[in-house]
Amino acid sequence: MTNKRNHTPICTLIFVAFFLFSLPISLNAQQTLESINQALRYSRYSRLALKIIPVQENDRTFVLQMPIEKIEEDIEFETYQFAFAVLSGFQDSIDEQNLIPLSKEDLKGNTDFHFFFEKRVQIPEDQQVAIAFLQAIDTRQGDVYYYHIDLISPFVLGHPNFWAYYNDRVPFDQSFVLKNEALEFKGRSGVNLHAFHYPTIFEAPLPPMEIRPANVPKEITVNYEGEFFLNTPKSFGKDGYYFIQADTNSTNGMLVKTVHESFPKVKDYEEMVEMVVYISTRREHEALREAKDKKLALDQYWIGMVKDEESAKKVIREYFKQIEFANILFTDFKEGWKTDRGMVYTVMGPPNEVFFRPNGEIWSYFTGDSNSKITFTFARVKNILTPNYYILNRSRALQPEWFKSITSWRNAQMVF
Repeated sequence: MTNKRNHTPICTLIFVAFFLFSLPISLNAQQTLESINQALRYSRYSRLALKIIPVQENDRTFVLQMPIEKIEEDIEFETYQFAFAVLSGFQDSIDEQNLIPLSKEDLKGNTDFHFFFEKRVQIPEDQQVAIAFLQAIDTRQGDVYYYHIDLISPFVLGHPNFWAYYNDRVPFDQSFVLKNEALEFKGRSGVNLHAFHYPTIFEAPLPPMEIRPANVPKEITVNYEGEFFLNTPKSFGKDGYYFIQADTNSTNGMLVKTVHESFPKVKDYEEMVEMVVYISTRREHEALREAKDKKLALDQYWIGMVKDEESAKKVIREYFKQIEFANILFTDFKEGWKTDRGMVYTVMGPPNEVFFRPNGEIWSYFTGDSNSKITFTFARVKNILTPNYYILNRSRALQPEWFKSITSWRNAQMVF
């Protein structure tokens, strides 16, 4: 995957790269989780995707599994500098005093698709908050990738003492799996796990300026699917999501959502109709839903909206590329495009700034006609299924820029 960049003289790039990497890590001494811009995590042109998966051995001991997906092809380990840390809060300095370098000798696995590190950490008894942090620096142009996850905090109920793995022994580093595709679960204790199935189907979220409460199902169906053994392949054949537990008296578990074989891309015209809800009027969307021939209705919809066939093809390509990335980045028990973050990402594009707080995530977009920016704030909500559940703080003040972005889509003027 290539990276889009402004044209800069090669000599300047060489000098900057040499300058950046001849400096010690202490250059980042004042950086904290609150101050670093993590927009690269959501970029369409990222070359790596970092993840930390904590396996909890006891209240204070964790095995940090750190799979790093190789998005760029033919990647060499030496292209990046890797380091990790365990922080006691969002205001801890990220510097050489707490960053632990990861070398090639630390690799637990190196496959066609992943680098994989694993480290065991012990959290002091008097430490109230513990956050695992992973960093990768691209030595070619200085891009810095980050990932973090709470080990101990008010927003997590605990982590499972088991995990799922691909057939190459790399930890399962996403929340979704193709229906009937097998994963292998490995644990630190016990011989079997329990599976609970939730067949729930979710609607697309309300737009950012809609402040009335969203419809919430009064009841959620859950079916106990029984026990299955560790260390044997396990597949999931029903639509919805599964919650896997070692101890049914605990809140700790692992979320697995089943998806169709085309996911994260769109499956068919029926699904396309649902996905265009964000840039359609209510009347347009109702007409698409009621149409008997969805393909014909969609063709007429795009041409009628954009007025030009080539421009329509461009909009379709870009819009469903956004859907694909939203599904990759934000799927939990909902498809990524149906989450609040996925909705904003689809319509507004990748954010220019992403800042994390203990209780939320803040996205900013630079507006084209001034130095101002529009900000979307996502509140973090404690959830048994995932430690990364966020809900948008809706406001009528978001309406002007939201409608402006929708107009750009409908006029084939959206550019990322």
